[in-house]
Amino acid sequence: MGAREIAEQVLDPELPVLTLAELGVLRDVHVEPDGSVLVTITPTYSGCPAVDVMRAQLRNRLQDAGYAQVNVRSVLSPAWTTDWITDEGRRKLATAGIAPPNRVGPRVAGPIPLNLEPPSATVPCPRCGSRNTELLSRFGATACKALYRCHGCAEPFEHFKEL
Repeated sequence: MGAREIAEQVLDPELPVLTLAELGVLRDVHVEPDGSVLVTITPTYSGCPAVDVMRAQLRNRLQDAGYAQVNVRSVLSPAWTTDWITDEGRRKLATAGIAPPNRVGPRVAGPIPLNLEPPSATVPCPRCGSRNTELLSRFGATACKALYRCHGCAEPFEHFKEL
């Protein structure tokens, strides 16, 4: 198995139903002529507390596979977006009871508008599909998720916010 395939199997420490590749955090894996590996990741946001764990997991998995020298670097540009979550990743989020984010689309150049209003989009329930849901908290277990409740099945669920 090659270095890229090994790195693609590493799970996200905060969302262990997804790999770093499915989350869109794994950007590149390059094996140098001397056999060392350079892995490039883009964290979901610059202050992501899981980055050190991601680096350690990538380094450990690759070293266990026989790659003695592994370097993991973080790049913040272009900034990660929820559009980088793969279709398989979105499916896995829904299966785990987390409403996947909607697609944002291309970003325009220039200042990023600041919106302090709660999201207005309806978030369908990942369990029953009902669109009769309500926002309970703009922040869930992690800053990238919000907490909702479904009026169809009466179950709470998290929604991965669009970025």
